[in-house]
Amino acid sequence: MLNVLIVGASGYTGAELVNYIHRHTFAKIRKIFVAKNSKNSGKLFSELHQEFTNIIDLPFEEINKSSIINKDIHAVFLATDHHISHFLVPFFLSLNCVVLDLSGSYRMQNIEVYKKYYGFSHKYPEILKNSVYGLAEWNQKKIRRAQLISVPGCYATCVQLALKPILEADFLSSKYIPIVNAISGVSGSGKNPNMNNSFCEVSLQPYNIFKHRHTPEIIEHLGIPIIFIPHLGPFPRGIIATITCQLKCNLELIDIYNIYNNFYKDKSLIRIYKKYLPSIKSVAKLPFCDIGFTIKDKYIVIVVAEDNLLKGAAAQAVQCFNIRFGFSETESILYS
Repeated sequence: MLNVLIVGASGYTGAELVNYIHRHTFAKIRKIFVAKNSKNSGKLFSELHQEFTNIIDLPFEEINKSSIINKDIHAVFLATDHHISHFLVPFFLSLNCVVLDLSGSYRMQNIEVYKKYYGFSHKYPEILKNSVYGLAEWNQKKIRRAQLISVPGCYATCVQLALKPILEADFLSSKYIPIVNAISGVSGSGKNPNMNNSFCEVSLQPYNIFKHRHTPEIIEHLGIPIIFIPHLGPFPRGIIATITCQLKCNLELIDIYNIYNNFYKDKSLIRIYKKYLPSIKSVAKLPFCDIGFTIKDKYIVIVVAEDNLLKGAAAQAVQCFNIRFGFSETESILYS
């Protein structure tokens, strides 16, 4: 039985992590943490997330060195802001924990990106060099040996899962930069109330075009340029993206399906659509990434959908945890 800590358990993603690890056959949550001076300190998890009443009644504790168990902790999940994770990662690594960081603070090797897109100077370049990018379906070998796993961003996950098979198969034309239009539900803005996640204010609008933090992440890990246009949509959770690309040659729809099915045939959390296109409804509150496509001449539109809190965050983090410790990838994620 592995002992686990979860930091940032009061947020949407943190709650999903608590739920997954609570029902994990081989892991036990020792403590759940919130930020110092948090209004939720001392409350029960089920008070804040009432759907877990009489199921998960762990108390929230403020994160500080005296409250952290120094012995026999095997892994810690950081569902925290990147400024906080930036300094917590070295501390937990010093305790010899496997760290799964869901923030953006260790996702990219280009250290200049952090100044431009995240607003801070990275203080730990040596740790950054050893960070393993946790795109679970594509980086299993490195994840199995990692001490620090940086879980990809929600947009970055669905865009990469959608594009990597056709890139690996070498059918994507370099003459046409893929254009990604993606729409996320308001849970991506976090749980703390603000104008960005108020349903009285949210419409359907693009934001941070050419400036979104996931843009350099996608470009670095795909190895190709993209144009990324994120949108905020008036629904609670989920991401759907349409990616327009040009192929090197004319292919039939069945050819594309076979390419994707070949890459993902043994991947339980990837579903490839043969006749239909994905939707938010097909993935909301589920841990899957759904991929479909349509073709005209040399142009292909790839449609990809995921739950931003699950496959885009908590489910992928637990998937990486399972890979790292040698469990079934879908342990606690899918019911048997």
